[in-house]
Amino acid sequence: MMKYLQRLGKSLMLPVACLPVAGILMGLGYLLAPTTMQGGNAEASVALILGTFFVKAGAAIIDNMSVLFAIGVAVGMAKEQDGTPALAGIVAWFVIQTLLSPGFIGVLTGGEVDPAFNKVNNQFIGIMSGIVGATCYNRFSGTKLPDFLAFFSGKRSVAIVTALISIVLAAILFFVWPLIYNALVLLGESVISLGAVGAGIYAFLNRLLIPIGMHHALNAVFWFDVAGISDLTKFWAGTGTYGVTGMYMTGFFPVMMFGLPAAAFAMYQCAKPERKKAVVGLLASAAFCSFFTGVTEPLEFAFMFLAPGLYVLYAVMTGITAAITVMLPIRAGFSFSAGFLDLFFSSQTPLAQNPWMIIVVGLATAVVYYLVFRIAIVKFDFKTPGREDEDVPVTTDLKGDAAFVAYAEKVLEGLGGKENITSVDNCITRIRCEVVDSSKVNDSILKAAGAKGVLHPSNTAVQVIVGTQVQFVVDELKKLLK
Repeated sequence: MMKYLQRLGKSLMLPVACLPVAGILMGLGYLLAPTTMQGGNAEASVALILGTFFVKAGAAIIDNMSVLFAIGVAVGMAKEQDGTPALAGIVAWFVIQTLLSPGFIGVLTGGEVDPAFNKVNNQFIGIMSGIVGATCYNRFSGTKLPDFLAFFSGKRSVAIVTALISIVLAAILFFVWPLIYNALVLLGESVISLGAVGAGIYAFLNRLLIPIGMHHALNAVFWFDVAGISDLTKFWAGTGTYGVTGMYMTGFFPVMMFGLPAAAFAMYQCAKPERKKAVVGLLASAAFCSFFTGVTEPLEFAFMFLAPGLYVLYAVMTGITAAITVMLPIRAGFSFSAGFLDLFFSSQTPLAQNPWMIIVVGLATAVVYYLVFRIAIVKFDFKTPGREDEDVPVTTDLKGDAAFVAYAEKVLEGLGGKENITSVDNCITRIRCEVVDSSKVNDSILKAAGAKGVLHPSNTAVQVIVGTQVQFVVDELKKLLK
């Protein structure tokens, strides 16, 4: 079950990867449009048109995230990278949306419609549709039918089976969806009722779930239209409440832009003198990635498994930082993650509230994180990068195809060779593999290749933390496996 959930978490990143361009487009649009509304000259009119154009272009992505989830999850969960699962996912989506639409439900019930059916166009249903599409593909893509039905054999049968199963699923959801929806709403309302404290609890749990990759499921409840909160979509669409919307995103900015880079500096200073040169590249590049883009996994995985106690402390500090930031009040949002790029573009949106106060809070956060990390590392002798008992050579400079090939060859060796690997894929920062015999996996070889961490979620699952360049390593690894 855990392996399945982790695979689902990975597949969610495919549609989420569409969000940055939506944020940039809408940020540019809001940057242009509010300025032009103050004047009536020809230039203002042109800017207004351009601003509106960009906002609508970005909204085209944000407003259809549920459909993107149906397609992305179907592709991500399928056993092969093929277009058929995407088709199956969208078939499931259309069938379920039609059969659970308020109009059709009204016909079935004689006019009485549960309010839950007004919210079937959401990311949760999109994820379910994607799972149905991928499952049907994995199970029926090799189906052989009699000669007179041979045209519908194999992959052509997938969409047909998906439609039939989706009808059954819609019938089940007719009774179950109101219960699921109301439970999700109750969860959301419980956290919302806690205000800034609730935002802090959410941020704490978000960080705590990262090691198993399940923070995406938690995010869906607060960021998208699963429980009616829609913090992310309402913020960018400008349809939320000023001073409220954005509270489940704002608290991450001081941590990702300032707190974690300061923690990286503390880890560098606490490294053994002879190891500082070896880890400076790793920590510096990860810190910049966290500040500029908000991608924190390269840095978090650098100490997550070396010093799990320090990571729990970091999660607690993230929760506290988020609660304080929300209390001030400050509101900002992100389309992808809480880095400088998203802060700049989100500051132009109508629901942004004192967004540049994040810099003030962030500087204070940097001081606190630096002091806490440095004191904790020294006092408890946490084995952060550069303080390991064994000196492991680390390769961090990946430039050019030859470097990716060399990295992939080392990973292949560390995973026990071609015969030991049954499947390989990746998310934003991790290589996700299924192996035949986990005892053949050599963590030391993987770390020597440059891996920032190695995770064993189950007896046959292995995750190698590479960083944001993981796609190029996996591409070369797949070539070697062929």
